[in-house]
Amino acid sequence: MRREILMAGLAGLSWPLLSACARTGGAGREAGQPLRILVLGGTGFLGPHFVEAALAREHRLTLFNRGRSHPTRFDGARFAGIEQLRGDRRSDLAALEGDRRWDAVLDTSAYFPADVTRSAALLAERADRYLLVSTISVYARHDRANDEDSALARLQDPTVEEVTGETYGGLKALCEAAAERAFPGRTAVVRPGLIVGPGDETDRFTYWPARADRGGEILAPGAPSDTIQCIDARDLADFLLHLIERGRTGTYNANSPPGALTMGALLDACRAVARRMNTIQCVRAPCEQPPGHDSTVTWVPAGFLAAQEVRPWQDLPVWMPATGEYAGFALTSTARAEAAGLRLRPLEDTAAATLEWWRQQPEARRAAPKAGLSPSREAAVLRAWHRARTSAPPAG
Repeated sequence: MRREILMAGLAGLSWPLLSACARTGGAGREAGQPLRILVLGGTGFLGPHFVEAALAREHRLTLFNRGRSHPTRFDGARFAGIEQLRGDRRSDLAALEGDRRWDAVLDTSAYFPADVTRSAALLAERADRYLLVSTISVYARHDRANDEDSALARLQDPTVEEVTGETYGGLKALCEAAAERAFPGRTAVVRPGLIVGPGDETDRFTYWPARADRGGEILAPGAPSDTIQCIDARDLADFLLHLIERGRTGTYNANSPPGALTMGALLDACRAVARRMNTIQCVRAPCEQPPGHDSTVTWVPAGFLAAQEVRPWQDLPVWMPATGEYAGFALTSTARAEAAGLRLRPLEDTAAATLEWWRQQPEARRAAPKAGLSPSREAAVLRAWHRARTSAPPAG
């Protein structure tokens, strides 16, 4: 379970880390002045949303990546102003050498501290600031609420070269420290929770709007009041750009505020979107609506789901029972990021954009989602739950 949660993406206190307080490093963006921003990565899930946000603000972008993930993503006249450099941060940084300067570096692909050390050391004298995208998985514990000053995960072997559920958080913490060593006082670290929205290939959030789109009886985990946390990739991209434009440094948890979102709110938003997107305006009554127009929700307790070997987070994404080692997982503080300018769109907007994107995927892709219960498995668990309720002795 810990492996699945920490890989969501989802160091020791003695390592050099960022100042606990947000601060401003260097001059921020002057009115009307475009910034030169180097993006390490940029073609995966979060990167394209950042590129769109930065282009809308007329910044000058350079993307450095291997050209393997969506290599034609930024082809065409609309993206002609983007400089695209090819290389490998592990073995070939030649395209970044020379005397060119950037106002900021955005690192969206940091997984190993040695990689961060190489890129950050090369750019330290030629870039004003370094912004690294980390994760809330850096925290050592999740049985209580974390803030930016909570203890970080430690690796028994800091030289490990494999990303697993056990090493992911510790490696990210080491990446944070490596960036700060190269850019002391000029580094910003953003620790997102579950990043969701259109373009997410993990299907961790997508499962719910897609499930509502099928209609029928939906198995919902736990209770409507169960707290969840996530962040739309577009809101995260806007926040990253906001920090860069204002020259901010420091460490920020980027997530929905603790207690702001619940599983009930998520299901309500997804069902409302599915109903709206499956409504046919009838010319002549009666008119049959598509399946997604109507759905019901059956809430199944966490204990029963565990007995049925239904896993939180993977089989029923976004949701994690607030017990045991993950009692505080969905209570991560976002107060610092909110004070620094983090703004979030309504959950229904995220659900709508995600479902629109999902509907555009090839049929074979939609037939094999990467997370969530299959229709047959969901139906089997619901049958078991209804049988259990029918056979249970009367209360009292």
